[in-house]
Amino acid sequence: MSAIAELLTAAGLTGRGGGDFPTGAKVELAERHDAELIVNACDGEPGAAKDGWVITHHLPEVLDGARRLTRRRIRVAAHRGSRTLATLRAAGVDTVSVPRRYVSSEESALTRLAHGGPARPVMRYRPVTAGSRTKQGRPLPPTLVLNAETVWRAQQIIERGPAWFRSFGTAREPGPRLVTLVDGVAAPGTYPVEAGMPVREILGLAGGCTGSARALWISGLSGGFLRAEDAETATWSRVGLRPYGIRPGAGTVSVLAAGSDPWVRVRAALTYAAGESAGQCGPCMFGVPAVRDDLEQLASPEPEGANERLRRHLSQLTGRGACHFPDGIAGLLTSALEVFGPPTLP
Repeated sequence: MSAIAELLTAAGLTGRGGGDFPTGAKVELAERHDAELIVNACDGEPGAAKDGWVITHHLPEVLDGARRLTRRRIRVAAHRGSRTLATLRAAGVDTVSVPRRYVSSEESALTRLAHGGPARPVMRYRPVTAGSRTKQGRPLPPTLVLNAETVWRAQQIIERGPAWFRSFGTAREPGPRLVTLVDGVAAPGTYPVEAGMPVREILGLAGGCTGSARALWISGLSGGFLRAEDAETATWSRVGLRPYGIRPGAGTVSVLAAGSDPWVRVRAALTYAAGESAGQCGPCMFGVPAVRDDLEQLASPEPEGANERLRRHLSQLTGRGACHFPDGIAGLLTSALEVFGPPTLP
């Protein structure tokens, strides 16, 4: 293991894109396979903005960190037509222009796109960092994919040391991190936080909620819901949110107002998700639209059998597919049913 991988391991840095995989282990694997690097600045979750914020405010540090992580080619991925992509190109950065599709910023999809293929996930039998193959057998070179905040944090650790990094957060979840407060607060935007902070304090960074809240929607399509009363005592960490069946994930927070129908937001999210399939795997192509349709029937005048079908379809979504997108949708809908109860007629 190189000195840099050892530093990252000692610091306890994990991916800031939502996966929470140990970055030191990923970098060590990249070193063994001489992997190139893609910095993911797509902000794939709806409402996410922190990686774009990092590129806008800390691009020199991100590029410095990237150069320390690989001897091979470095590219930064951003959505087509985005301000982030324009900022990168204005700075002369080697970029990957990514379609505005949910699954297009998944790490194997980015790797495939960067090497001339479509931005669709690859069914993986080994880590992308160690090299992979498309369904047609075309080899893809070893590629380390880290989101922009992760690369920035790696650069900070290299410059300031693991002790500085561990002065933030908790022993199990160390380091500073960013969240995006999407809506329902006085000043939506990207804010610095750390594991162990009370959720109510994080809302306070943005001036607090603009009205009474019913629940918080955390981490977009891969997340779930936290009741407003639970938000008064919950802390922002994997450990702190685990009792509620959710994780910090990609670090987005939306406030659902008291008196509003949360199922309007959930239905809209499922409709969006049903249209975001990469068109490759059955759970994504057919399973996600099926649970959307089950939900609609559950709220219809004739809901007979819809609940049973919905529960069955949800159980069939998890653990399948190339990118685990259906897993996130199953978790989101399960959380909504637990927090809000079954939907009613609009």
